[in-house]
Amino acid sequence: MRRRQFLVGVSSAVALSTLSAAAEQTQQTHRVGVLVGLAPSEETPIAQAFIKPFRESMRSARVEGGNVQIDYRFGGSLADLSKTKASAAELIALKPDVIYSQGLPATLTVRQLTGTIPIVFTQLIDPVGFGLAEGLGHPGGNVTGFVVWDFAIAGKWVQLLHELVPDLAEIGVPFNPDTAPYAPGLISAAKEADRSVQIVECRTHNDTETESVLSAFASSARRALLVIPEPFTNGHRDHIIALCTRLGLPAINSVARGIVAR
Repeated sequence: MRRRQFLVGVSSAVALSTLSAAAEQTQQTHRVGVLVGLAPSEETPIAQAFIKPFRESMRSARVEGGNVQIDYRFGGSLADLSKTKASAAELIALKPDVIYSQGLPATLTVRQLTGTIPIVFTQLIDPVGFGLAEGLGHPGGNVTGFVVWDFAIAGKWVQLLHELVPDLAEIGVPFNPDTAPYAPGLISAAKEADRSVQIVECRTHNDTETESVLSAFASSARRALLVIPEPFTNGHRDHIIALCTRLGLPAINSVARGIVAR
């Protein structure tokens, strides 16, 4: 099972654990609100990368249907969070028993709107730093969830790239600034971990831009790619892997099945 699917499945189980206990005692209908952070609709690759394993987990646990109703809402870009706020408000108005939120903007928005409805997050880092929890061991309040990684992992990723390219001089970091608010922190950690290499930001918003920026970056030797795990790169994973293979660009991608190398 892929790591992302595992995390979605486990965090889904946490989100619904209180409902399972209640369902054994009553046939009352329970509601789960799901806020898919930076995807404008269910049809987008970013949304599908999240919803598919979530629904598979729900079917496996025999949760969706019966006396459990799941309501889905979708967010927008970081540049304009009005849709995220509107979607969060709609979910809260439905008075769900629990809200399952994907990503930092969605979780922050829901938390600002309710301090009573339990919130379970996934695909998020540094909840303490962003004010969502008092501590990792004792989050406090109405928010809990799963931290996928922290900034310190950047050093480990850089070490792996050195194993791929021993004479490594530059590391490209592709990400979508509209879907990766934590990118600056990760890039800073990578720079601190190894000052012998240059970190190059490869900003992209769509497949066309990704192809252009990666083709330009791959034009010189002694280069490798560090793909930030975030909604855009997760949703466009296959395209990025295919590009790296075609360009002969060594890369690590935490949501891929393996490491792409020359």
